[in-house]
Amino acid sequence: MAERDRPHIVVPTPPSAEPFTLAGPGGGGDKPAFLGNRKAHGTRLTSELETAWTPPVEEDTEPKGTYVTFASFPGLELALESLESHRSGSQPELVAVQEEATPAGLVCNATVFIPEGKKAFFLKKLEQYMSTAEATDGNPRNATLIEGIASIRRATIRELWTDPADEFPADRTQPRWWEIWLRKTDGKEQQRLAEYARHHDLRTSDHYLGFGDRTVILMQATAEQLAMTFHSIDDIAELRRPHEVSSFVPGLSASEQREWVRDLQSRVDHAEVGAPVVCILDRGVQAGHPLLDDSLASDDLHAVETSWRKDITIHPHGTEMAGLALYGDLHEAIASTHRVQLGHRLESVKILPDSGDNDPDVYGAVTARAVDQPEITDRDRSRVFMLAVTAPAAAPNPGSNVQDRPKQESGKPTAWSATVDALAFGRAIDDTAAKFTYLDRDEEPTPRLFVISAGNIRDIQAKDDHLDRSDAEAVEDPSQSWNALTVGAYAEHDAMDHAPDIFRGYVPVARRGELSPTSRTSVSFDHKRWPFKPDVVAPGGNLARTPDGTGVDTPENLATLTTRMQRPGEGFFTTTRDTSAATARVAAIAADIRMVYPHLRPETVRALVVHSAEWTDAMWSRIDAAPTKKDAVNLLRRYGMGVPSLERATRSASNALTLVDEAVIHPYEREGQSSSGKAREMNFHQLPWPIQELSELGETRVRLRVTLSYFVEPNPSSRGWTGRYIYSSHGLRFAMKRPEDSIDAFRQRINKQARDGGQKPLTLNTETGWLFGRDQQTAAGSLHTDIWTGAAVDLASKEAVAVYPVAGWWKNRPHMDKSSDGVNYSLVVSIEAPEVDVDLWTPVAQQIATVVEV
Repeated sequence: MAERDRPHIVVPTPPSAEPFTLAGPGGGGDKPAFLGNRKAHGTRLTSELETAWTPPVEEDTEPKGTYVTFASFPGLELALESLESHRSGSQPELVAVQEEATPAGLVCNATVFIPEGKKAFFLKKLEQYMSTAEATDGNPRNATLIEGIASIRRATIRELWTDPADEFPADRTQPRWWEIWLRKTDGKEQQRLAEYARHHDLRTSDHYLGFGDRTVILMQATAEQLAMTFHSIDDIAELRRPHEVSSFVPGLSASEQREWVRDLQSRVDHAEVGAPVVCILDRGVQAGHPLLDDSLASDDLHAVETSWRKDITIHPHGTEMAGLALYGDLHEAIASTHRVQLGHRLESVKILPDSGDNDPDVYGAVTARAVDQPEITDRDRSRVFMLAVTAPAAAPNPGSNVQDRPKQESGKPTAWSATVDALAFGRAIDDTAAKFTYLDRDEEPTPRLFVISAGNIRDIQAKDDHLDRSDAEAVEDPSQSWNALTVGAYAEHDAMDHAPDIFRGYVPVARRGELSPTSRTSVSFDHKRWPFKPDVVAPGGNLARTPDGTGVDTPENLATLTTRMQRPGEGFFTTTRDTSAATARVAAIAADIRMVYPHLRPETVRALVVHSAEWTDAMWSRIDAAPTKKDAVNLLRRYGMGVPSLERATRSASNALTLVDEAVIHPYEREGQSSSGKAREMNFHQLPWPIQELSELGETRVRLRVTLSYFVEPNPSSRGWTGRYIYSSHGLRFAMKRPEDSIDAFRQRINKQARDGGQKPLTLNTETGWLFGRDQQTAAGSLHTDIWTGAAVDLASKEAVAVYPVAGWWKNRPHMDKSSDGVNYSLVVSIEAPEVDVDLWTPVAQQIATVVEV
C-alpha cells in the first residue's frame, strides 16, 4: 500500500434531490381470517371494557381517567395506532406495550389511558364492528383492530412494567427504586408526583428528566405503595428498573518511572488553547499530573453539582482515562525518542460525587447537566464527549449458551441512552427548575459526538468460553445509544514473556487480535429492532488463566499503560484495561480527526472513525469463515467494524482514495396536516470517480467501502416500536449503482417515481461482491457500512450512490416532524487498489479542483 500522505477529498457539490417513492417488492402477508363469531366477539369485548372501566374498590381520589389493557391473540399484532386518538385535547393515549411469550405464540399487551368521558371512543368502534359483522365483503368496520384483541382488562402496575417480566419485583413489601415515566399533560406531572411522595414519606431521585412527551423520575417505594400511587395519580405511563452505575476498581500498581515522565515532558508539544478537546464525563481528573497538566486548564474542570470539588478526586478512573484520551498509546509515546505533537486537549466533568453511598439517579439528566457545564463556558468549542461510566444491563443466566437464550430486552432504549441520542442529535438543554433538566427541541439542533464504552463482564470464570460469554452478555446502558460511537475491547497482546514472576505459567484467555474476554456485544439483541454494537473495538487488555486452569487473573503485561492518580509515595504510571481504556483510545482518535478537519460535522467524524476500522487477522478469520451473510453480520455485533486507525481516518494514499460527502435531505412530506406522511425525496450522488484509471486496471481486484452516518431524534417510550411509536425519527439507507446499470436504470431500480407507468419493476436484491449485503445495509441503526470487492473495470461503473428515507416516527407525527428543516448525513466512500501502483487520487482531485474553479 502506498504511503498515506494526502488529504481526503471533500466533495464540494451537493447531490441532486428528486421526488421519491421506495421501489419495493410490494405485497405483504395476508391477515389470517377470523374464525370466530364476530358479533359474539364484539359483545364479549364490550362487556369486558365496561368491567374494566369500573374500579374494583372505592378509590381515595377521583381519577381523571382509567388505564385499560388490550391483549392480542397469540401470534397476532395489535393495531396499536388505532388504540389512541390523534386529535388534540384530552384523548385516549397509548402509554405502554409489553410482549409476553406464551406456548401458543407472542402476546402483545397494550395499555391505554382513557380520560373520563372518552370511553365512547372504544364503544363506538365496537358498535360499528358489531353492526357490520355480517358484511358481505367479509370486512366489517374496525375489523383490523377488533379482531386482533383477545381480551380487555383493567390495568395494574404490572401492565405498565416494560422491562422483562421476570425482573418485576416479587416481594411487594420490600422498598426499592422504580424508574417512573410520566405522561406529559399540563407540565405539572412531576410536581404532583413529588407532592404525593412527600405526603406519603416516599423518596424521589435528585434529578429528573424531560424530553418529548415524557418526564422520567425515580421513586423509592414498595410495590404496594406504588400501586396506591398508581390509583391516585393519572400521570404514570411506564415503569422500568433503574440502572445503577458500575463501581470502579483502582488501577494495578506500576513501577515508578520519574525519568520517563521527565523525558516525555521534554518532547511533548501540547495543543494550543482552542484546539479540539476530549471532554471526559467521569468521577473527575487529577489535573496536577505532570503529563496532563499542560493540556487540562483549571477553567476546563467542571462538576455537575456546584458543591463538589472540581480539582480534587479520590477516584483514579478519570485520571487513568485522561492519559489514554490525551496520548492515545501512552506506551508508544514514552518508548519513542521523537517529539510528540498533541492535536487536542482535555476537559473534565465530574458526574458522580467523591464519597457516600449514592442512591440511583436519573443519569440521563445527570449526563445532560454534565454536557451543559463546559458548553456554558464555551459553547462553540470542538468537543468529543467521552463516557466510560455504564450501568449493568439485565444479566442472563451465565450457564446457558447464547443461541439458546431469548433475545434480551437490553437492546431496548432507556432514558439514559435516549438522552445521549437526543444530545447527539443536537437538542438544547433547558434547565427549568433546580433539579429538572428538559431537552428542548424548539431550538436549532447543534449535534454532538459521544464516544461510550460497551461495558465489561465482571465475573469471568476460568471455565467460560470467553467468546460465547461475550456474545451472551449485552452491552451496558447507555451504550445501546443509536447515535453514540460505542467501543468494545480487543486483546492486543497474548505473550507472557515479560510477565512478572508471579504470573509464570499463566495462559492468556484470548489470542492476540481476538475480542477481549471482558468485552460485551449485541449478539443477543433483537436484530430487527436494534443496531449492532460495538461500532469499533480498541486495545483493552487480556486476561490469563492460572496454571491449573481454575482461575483467571489480570497480569500487567497484558494491560495498557496510562497515567496514575498521584498519591504520596506512588509512581506516575499504572495499567488499566477493558472497554474504558479502549473508549479513551478511540476518543483520542475522534478528537484528532476534528483537529485535522475542523469543519466536518460530528456525524462525519463518527463515520470516519468507523470507516477507518479494520478487523484483525483473528477477527477476519471468523468473518471470512462465516457460512452466510447473516452469520457475518452477527459477527459485526461482536467486533463492530474492527480497530480504527487515525492514519486511515485522516489520510488518503495515491492508490487508496477516500471521498467525504456531507449533505442534507428532507425525509417526509404530507398534504395538509394529515396524520400520516410519505417519503419526500431521494438524494442522488454522482461522485467524482477515476473511471479511466479503474477501467485500465481491468480484472485487477479492488475494494470499495461505503459508510452512511446520520443522527436520529429518539422516541424512547415503550409503545410497540412500530409505526408512530418507532424509536428513530427517520431512517436513511444507501444504494449503489451496479456495473450493468445505466444512470436511469439505477434510479428506476431505487425510485418508483422514476419509472414509466407500465415499466416492469427491477429487482432490488443485493448484487454480488458486498461483504454483508442487505442484512447490514438495511439494518436498524443510524450508521450503515459495507465493503464491496470485485474487478476494477466493474468498479469504474459504480460512481453513483442514492440515499433515501425509510420509516421513522416523524412521518406519522405531523406536529413534531422536522423534515422541512432538513437532516444532515455524511457519506464516506473509499476505493483501494492495494495490489497495484496506480494513482487514483490525483484524477479525482483534479475533477474537484475544476468544479471549485468554475
